[in-house]
Amino acid sequence: MTIAVNARFLLADYLEGYGNFMHETLKFIVGKHPEHRFIFIFDRAFDTRFVFAENIIPVVANPPARHPLLWKFWYQYKIPSILKKFKADVFLSADGFCSLKTQVPQCIVVHDLAFLHYPDFHKKSHLAFFRKYIPRFLNKAKSIATVSQFSKNDIIKQYQIDEAKIDIVYSASKKNFQPSTDEEKNATKNKYTEGREYFLYTGAIHPRKNLMHLLKAFSIFKKRLQSNMKLVIAGRLAWQYGSFIESLKTYKYRSDVVLTGYLEESELVKITGAAYALVYPSLFEGFGVPPIEAMQCHTPVITSQSSAMQEITKEAALYANATDPADIAEKMMMLYKDENLRNVLIEKGKTVSATYNWEITADLVWLSVIKALG
Repeated sequence: MTIAVNARFLLADYLEGYGNFMHETLKFIVGKHPEHRFIFIFDRAFDTRFVFAENIIPVVANPPARHPLLWKFWYQYKIPSILKKFKADVFLSADGFCSLKTQVPQCIVVHDLAFLHYPDFHKKSHLAFFRKYIPRFLNKAKSIATVSQFSKNDIIKQYQIDEAKIDIVYSASKKNFQPSTDEEKNATKNKYTEGREYFLYTGAIHPRKNLMHLLKAFSIFKKRLQSNMKLVIAGRLAWQYGSFIESLKTYKYRSDVVLTGYLEESELVKITGAAYALVYPSLFEGFGVPPIEAMQCHTPVITSQSSAMQEITKEAALYANATDPADIAEKMMMLYKDENLRNVLIEKGKTVSATYNWEITADLVWLSVIKALG
């Protein structure tokens, strides 16, 4: 069997979100099925590390599909020609897009429908494309995989898709997110926070991640408790980050906020393992990997009570109303210096994080691919 795969998010210097999901699941899928041929379709020159098995054939389909006009061209014209050339039996696309101009069965992975709930956080051209094409992609695909029951319910509610067509394939965290030793924790704190304890946020900086409210919550925390705690924000500047950067210029506790920028994975493991707690107040997530990474590192988690977060973190986190900085601050204050509560959350986090596994995810994605074949 020949399985064509959308590999355009397998980017060596930018392996986040879709790319990370694809990389982790495909390693297992390809490895477990050496009898099948996998056509990895890239939209630019690729890193050879992504051709990790002999049964992978890499193909470059230029130009890079990085805006709506090129999305349309790539999926509706380039993809069908490649599927025909290699006589593909099925096409797997992990970014929620597919081709409307092929009869080859398709399995798509839809992580969330954030554009419907927070349209202001998207470029107008992107939003127009999503609104026009996402429902068509969902109807065209023979099977749909999504990363939570929350997202499955949302797809059904918004577009009346048959629930039997949708499979839940929870994401996971890489196994190298492990607890730090005391020596490692001290070294990390000395490097980033002058040896002081810190709350941590990890992830891209853009409006949906709700960092303006995190800053307001941190102000409330500092004012009430007079603590020397710092706030570390570890992630790249993604989009619509201007107001966040501007607010920092006049932020009262600016000296206690550390922006690390993008961190390599090895450094991200260290900074997660040394944190007093992860605060992840995202407004909308289909899954949300950072809380699971923190739990694997035995770091307590405060997160939002909305979207998929309670489903994913279960009883192993403190939940706050993401739209209320005072409530986020309240949860930060609850955890501060309460070692009993921290230990309870750490122990529960060990149990919850152990339920997520990339091999299990890969097996479920494979079953969804097989479903697409009928």
